[in-house]
Amino acid sequence: MKANLPFVSVIIPAYNAEAFIGRTLESVLSQTYENIEVLVVDDGSKDKTAEIVASFAQKDSRIILLSQQNAGVAAARNLGIEKSRGEYIAPLDADDIWYPSKLDKQVQCILEGGSSVGLVYAWSLFIDEDDVIIGQYEPYDYLNIHSVEGEVYPAILFRNFIGNASAPLIRRTCFEKLGGYNCELKQQNAQGCEDWDIYLRIAECYEFRVVPEFLIGYRQGSASMSNNSKTMAKSYNLVMADFQKRHPEIPTYVYTWSASSFYVYLSWKSTACGDYFTTLGWIYNAVKLDYSPLLLRPIYECIIKCILKIAFKRIMSLIWSDYQYWLQFLKKFQPVRKVAVNRNITVTEIQRQMYKPYQFPTKPYGRVMGQRWLQVLQMCRTIYQ
Repeated sequence: MKANLPFVSVIIPAYNAEAFIGRTLESVLSQTYENIEVLVVDDGSKDKTAEIVASFAQKDSRIILLSQQNAGVAAARNLGIEKSRGEYIAPLDADDIWYPSKLDKQVQCILEGGSSVGLVYAWSLFIDEDDVIIGQYEPYDYLNIHSVEGEVYPAILFRNFIGNASAPLIRRTCFEKLGGYNCELKQQNAQGCEDWDIYLRIAECYEFRVVPEFLIGYRQGSASMSNNSKTMAKSYNLVMADFQKRHPEIPTYVYTWSASSFYVYLSWKSTACGDYFTTLGWIYNAVKLDYSPLLLRPIYECIIKCILKIAFKRIMSLIWSDYQYWLQFLKKFQPVRKVAVNRNITVTEIQRQMYKPYQFPTKPYGRVMGQRWLQVLQMCRTIYQ
């Protein structure tokens, strides 16, 4: 590693992260870019998180363990940034992983972009608890939506195309100029959109760049904070209300489109958690704002599933007075359901698929959302350039 390359501070907030923090740290220490420090902020964990991190720190002096009483992810990240020394900040959640060239390629990209670039992001793959890649990846989405560069404020307002907290590399001066992550959201029981909030603030003042490669493994799990849909909705609404006041030049319909899409996202999260009443509520809120969810066939399938699940629960509660015991009884005879995955697929193979021929979305919902995306990109070119 050349000594003249910039110093990067990796910031990892960790709360009860013993299940994955080891693999997360291993992915950081395996980076081809070695001029780094790794600050892990233990946010009042009650498990063995601190012990695991301390054991890594004994073997590698680049790892620094910090501790605080439980104050939330924003405060933990801010503490890590405050104690760090890097010219660039690389946030990483304690259950995600990076693929080996993540930092190397992002540092090269931000150096080439110059001082006007405040943030460089890359593409993320969904992974399960065993680090196996799951999900579907459409070339149109990644080459058009997840590849926006330059002045991106209207685009990041419409959709958080960065996707998660572990994807960006951020210039330190962004935090010095704009402040850190928003700790007030936790105080209002509204955690979940701290990352989107900081991306919006950076986009107000700096350009974005992208490394169009899959460099992050974004873990999907039922216990993650992002599954608390009501808390996330409150966080989203507070963040967007603030930015709507600050940017009256953005048409109101952009905020409406954004909110409707976000409520659809929350409906999928609620369904995955088995919260069927809440799922129906999010679908209602989404459709009340915008008709586009009605063009999605899975929305109707989801509604039917929720109604049947709710009805079944009511009927069984009448037949079997101890309904919770009945659920435990059923679980003994039900096989564990897992997301279907291809355990042989690799990051390289998925990357290669991105450059196969593709078409503009042809289904009604895809066409509508594609046209809206093009409209928002036009705003990026006309309003802020």
